[in-house]
Amino acid sequence: MRDSSITVGFLLFPALTQLDLTGPWEVFARLPGVNVHLIWKDRQPVISDRGMAILPDTSFADCPPLDLLCIPGGPGQIALMDDSETLAFVREKARTAKWVTSVCTGSLVLGAAGLLRGYRATTHWGSLDQLSLLGAIPVEQRVVWDRNRITGAGVTSGIDYALTVAEAIVGRETAELIQLQMEYDPHPPFNSGSPRTASTARLDQARAQMKDFIARRRAATEAAAAKLMR
Repeated sequence: MRDSSITVGFLLFPALTQLDLTGPWEVFARLPGVNVHLIWKDRQPVISDRGMAILPDTSFADCPPLDLLCIPGGPGQIALMDDSETLAFVREKARTAKWVTSVCTGSLVLGAAGLLRGYRATTHWGSLDQLSLLGAIPVEQRVVWDRNRITGAGVTSGIDYALTVAEAIVGRETAELIQLQMEYDPHPPFNSGSPRTASTARLDQARAQMKDFIARRRAATEAAAAKLMR
């Protein structure tokens, strides 16, 4: 699957979680012969959910054909679920892309665009069950690859997802070199990064903190699912 000219496009939208984008961007930008674009409706700075300003380099209108489309997640994903212009753009680019991908709750945007029906997929653990509302098959896994749909779980899994795709594009040797260059060798100080490993107290606390936001996200997902059934 090696290709000397690959075009990767990240959807860059207001209130995204920047690491959903910048983690995999760091991997893809290091690939030989790969062009990476940050895409939004216009080229004005986009502000992430934590206040980081990121500059798009192309607009929807000027975006070239993409070999790989990636949709990050974050709080701003909720607004995209009912954004007809963005969903139409995602569908258009997905028609010709070799790989249609996401990180975190970006998979819900793919689902709202009707692109995950019948596909195995993942997302952030707090919203994993919502994928089934959009016709996807939820999988509790760090990276899920089903045909040409590739989805990463929450936030930091974007690096795992990108290295997995990098191996498919340029081979394992180059992917391993990129991992080494990035010193991607996680040894977290706490064993609390997943519902499988976190204490019951921490998991309950996290669920309580996210409860209202998850309800808002579910309402957006349910509305998107209703539109898909029309």
